[in-house]
Order: sequence, then C-alpha cells, then structure tokens
Amino acid sequence: MKILMLTPYLPYPPSSGGQVRSYNLIKNLASKHKITLFSLIKDEGERKYAQELEKYCQKIRIFKRPAKPWTLKNILRTVLGFYPFLVVRNLSSGEKKAVKKELAREKYDLIHAENFYVMPHIPKTPIPILLTEQTILYRVYQHLVESLSWYLFWLKPILMIDVLKLRYWESFYWKTADFLSAVSKEDRLHIESLISRKQISIIPNGVDFKYFNQKKYKKYKRPTVLFGAADFHWMQNKEGVNILLSHIWPRIKQKIPKAKLWIVGKIAPEVLSDYLGQKDVLIEEIDDNRRAYQQAWALVAPMRSGGGSRTKFFEAMASGLPIVTTPEGIEGISAKNGQGVLIENNLAHLAETAIKLLLDPKKARKIGLKGKKLVKEKYDWSKSADTLNKLYQKIGHEKN
Repeated sequence: MKILMLTPYLPYPPSSGGQVRSYNLIKNLASKHKITLFSLIKDEGERKYAQELEKYCQKIRIFKRPAKPWTLKNILRTVLGFYPFLVVRNLSSGEKKAVKKELAREKYDLIHAENFYVMPHIPKTPIPILLTEQTILYRVYQHLVESLSWYLFWLKPILMIDVLKLRYWESFYWKTADFLSAVSKEDRLHIESLISRKQISIIPNGVDFKYFNQKKYKKYKRPTVLFGAADFHWMQNKEGVNILLSHIWPRIKQKIPKAKLWIVGKIAPEVLSDYLGQKDVLIEEIDDNRRAYQQAWALVAPMRSGGGSRTKFFEAMASGLPIVTTPEGIEGISAKNGQGVLIENNLAHLAETAIKLLLDPKKARKIGLKGKKLVKEKYDWSKSADTLNKLYQKIGHEKN
C-alpha cells in the first residue's frame, strides 16, 4: 500500500516515546508498504536525521514549527481562536498546503496520522484516514491543572478553558477519522466512554527486544536507583521525578546510606538544575540508554498521571531491570505485580518496596527476568508492526 504518514516530530533520533514508536513502526513496515513521511521540526539541525529515515521512507517532507512554544503569536492564536494551545503550537501552514498538493499529485491508499493534533493539516479527502492516539492528552493536561499549587489558584480557570478546548478537538477528530487506534485497552475504554464508536484497534507500544537484551555494561557495585531514560519535555516525567526527589529518595537514602540516585533523560540537567551537584545524585543525558538500564539496580518511577504506555518501562524490562511504580505508571502494560514490576499506590509503601528490592538482589533479578520474558513474548516492535500491518490490509480491503 502507498501510505502518507504524518507525525508531529521527526521520528529520529528515537529519544522520546513518540519518536521511538514512529521510528520502529516505520522501520518494521518499510518492506511491506511505500511510506511517505511528513514531519515537523523545531530547529534546522534536526534535518540531518532525515538520512536515517530515508532508508525506510520513499519520500520525506520536513516543516518548521517555532522552537519555543510560548511565543506571543501562539498565545494570541490560542486565546483568540478555537484551537487549544497544543494544536496551535503544532500548526504549520506550510505543511497544510504541502499535504493538499501531495494528495492532488499522488495517489495514496491511506493517510496515517500519529496523534490527533496533526489532523488539521489534512484536507477533506476520500482517502481513508487512520488516527492513532498515543495517549489521551486532555487527561494529561487536566491532571497538570488540577495539581497546580494552591497559590496558583487564579491560573486554574484560565488553563481549564484550554483543557476543555483540548477535549473537544481530541474527541472531534476521534469521530471524524475513518479508522481509530489506541495504544492500550485502558485508552480504548476511555475513548469509547466519550464517543459512540466501536472497533477501536489497539496498536501497542513496544521495544526492540534484541537491542536492549544485548549485555554490554556491568551493574554498578553501589545500589543504584534509576529514573529514566525519560524525556523531560514531558510534564508527566517532571512530576514523577520531583515526587521521587521529594518523597521517595530521602527515605531510601536514610535506610541505604551508600545508595545512589541516577536521573537520565533528555534535557534532564536543564530541568533539574537545582539538584545538580547534590551528593549521590547524578543527573545527565547519555548516548546509550542500555547503560542506564544495565548498570542500575532498580527503576523507581512514582508516576501520578496515566495514559498510553511508557517506552522506558518496556526498555527497562527488556534489559531485565525491575521497576517500582504506581498503578498510573504501569497503565497500558499488561504486567502483573511481581512480573517485572512492583506496584504501590501509597508513596511511603512505594519507598519501602524499593528499599526491600535494593536489599534483596536475588528477588530483584527474579522479578527482572519475569519482565524480560513478558516483553519478549508480547511487546517486541515486530509484533506491534504486524498488528498495524493487518489493520492496513483491512483498511485496504474495505476501500476496495
């Protein structure tokens, strides 16, 4: 099939969850389909990464969006317009015109949109549109607004207006797309509760199991707690790491004085600059995330916002690293308690669980091996790509 795929980012390098997903799906589907990719970038330096994607795509078109989201133009367009800030921030008039020209010039069997906020770039067309939601974004932003500190109470009504706009347009595009997919059963159920739509497919997130299962690094001798490898542009990760630093890490350090906290991720030193230089806390970006997963003793992630599923958890499990997290953290991954992950809702209990795990390496190894088995059997990217390929074929069959 000839497919036009739209992503709100260039899917390389695979340094965020969305990039990891899009890159691996494209790579696994390239031998079966002819893919044209339209993507947005924030700065010109990203164009060099298109070379990697040219291995798998027939054609790539790249369009610019502002490097900084909070521009006066974006704020005014949000306040005075109908679209929420997330959509405004990712709008490109150049891409919208180019998509219209591309569809007039070339014959496509399917348009695949990754995330609802690329949909405004697609004109009215008889070509079937598949919309994949990687997470339900209005829920993420609603949680952020509801979690604001008390002294920012005056800001909540203003931001909640944007959340309501986000929910409206998210639901609008769920209804207007010809085909719809989510990454988890939880997200599918939530979408079904908001719109009267059946047959929502599930294309789960996954992991390159062979890559992350390669043993390259030795485990640290000191008990090492990992948070990462995360993209700290994402507010859920900022919230989770701040909970870890404020409520979990002090308890661990008190019980295990020789323990070390390792925070790894995109722009981590910038976001967590107040903690740089703190004793036994290392904050950095690294080139190979396998080093973090293989050298740490446990991944501790006290997440408080669900939706979608976390690629860093799949990567940690493929590496055999046990995870301690919350019910929201493990949402979207069908792992039972003790199957690669230990789940606690109460933060004090979560800290105690992490402490016990760090003090019992045999138990940690056993849990980690169960997680490795789970992702190998259910969550390799080749399996997700195969599920997506079957959906493509179904769409092609219905079209004909």
